[in-house]
Amino acid sequence: MANHIFRGRLLRRGMDGYELARRAAVWNERKPERYPDAILLAEQEDDVVAGVRLAADNGWTIGIRSGGHSWVGNGIRDGGLLLDLSRLDGIALDVGARIARVGPAVKGPALNARLGEHGLFFPTGHAPTVGIGGFILGGGYGWNSRFWGPACLSIRAIDVVLADGELVHADDASHPDLLWAARGSGPGFFGVVTRFHLDVHPAPTRILRTVHTYPIALRDEVLGWSYDILETLSPAVEISAKVGHAPGLDAPAVSLTCTAFCTPDTGEDLLAPIEAIPVRDKAIRATVNQETTIAALYDAADRLTPAGYRWALDGIWMDGDSGDVLDAARPMLDDIPPGLNFVLWMLWGGYPERANACWSAQAKLYLSPNAGWIDPAADLRHEQWAHGTLAAIQHRSKGLQFSDNNLADRFDLGLSATNAERVEEIRSHYDPNGRFNGYMRPGESTTAYATWLRTE
Repeated sequence: MANHIFRGRLLRRGMDGYELARRAAVWNERKPERYPDAILLAEQEDDVVAGVRLAADNGWTIGIRSGGHSWVGNGIRDGGLLLDLSRLDGIALDVGARIARVGPAVKGPALNARLGEHGLFFPTGHAPTVGIGGFILGGGYGWNSRFWGPACLSIRAIDVVLADGELVHADDASHPDLLWAARGSGPGFFGVVTRFHLDVHPAPTRILRTVHTYPIALRDEVLGWSYDILETLSPAVEISAKVGHAPGLDAPAVSLTCTAFCTPDTGEDLLAPIEAIPVRDKAIRATVNQETTIAALYDAADRLTPAGYRWALDGIWMDGDSGDVLDAARPMLDDIPPGLNFVLWMLWGGYPERANACWSAQAKLYLSPNAGWIDPAADLRHEQWAHGTLAAIQHRSKGLQFSDNNLADRFDLGLSATNAERVEEIRSHYDPNGRFNGYMRPGESTTAYATWLRTE
């Protein structure tokens, strides 16, 4: 076997530092009980190449961690090698060409802070702790994505290590099938991206935000109205509602949040229609058309799902008549557990698909239960609510977001059936021996919910 030399640290199971690295690879406090044979803490691109070749020599499969924000710890599997890319966080800008070249561990605040110095912007993940790697490979529904599209459509090229250890530069001309799959296949992608070459965009001239909070008794009126008004709003407006836990209030509430990313072309009068909601005079509190910053938006998103909690998330794309959608969601909305638990009602509306991207799962609404708790004894109750209430309306699903990937707990498609089939065809060419772990299967989950399902 070849002698593999690393600048980073290779930790075999049982070595000092292994368990710390294994647990640190998952942001969620609910750590998976899965144990790789070894973990490579890569310090540079050459480590990734050597790590893939080491895995081939040992007959190991490979899991990948970029930012570690996968709720289910998708990169951590039993056996094989965990490639930890969390130190690959370089950023290089070509301002004139509007291209950013970034490592997979780069997080939104760092990227947009650099871009903002030059009047540029990228639709990163909403939470500031999300690494670009997993987020963008899975589609990437980020800030102002209703206008710019999912982040994966802004991938110009990738530098990627393939299953045989070869490092290639893939763009629409040199490796079109590989780049097609990178634009949306999420945790099923069959390579290690060490650098993304991204098209970046003009920054908004102003960001304005309106937030209304209403009593929970007005939930259906607020949700139904927001759903029906979506098509009248500019795509530069991001609109969502949150039902359940409400900081600063003694009871659950429903909050309607609208953010406008204004430019000279859009104008700045984008949030006025929100004030026409029929229950406006019943708001408990309201912030109207307040100027904000991308840094403040990251901070607000971070408070939604704070670190240190055990988290279970899930979500489906839905469409149809607002009354029918509300009827389907009502059991979930009526059964939100007490504590830091809520449902996100995220209004997307759709974005044109592209032939050079496999991204293909979307609908008007993204319905997402979010459960956060401390006590491990409460795992099953929260997981049953997050996954079970969606399983009950599986027939309404238009797919899931890979960002909230829970395929091991509730299987669904993150791509159209046609595109999912093509991904597997391309995988058979680039990774014929299955070196890279694909999508998680139900048997790989170690959550209380999955265990409960197997005993039913």
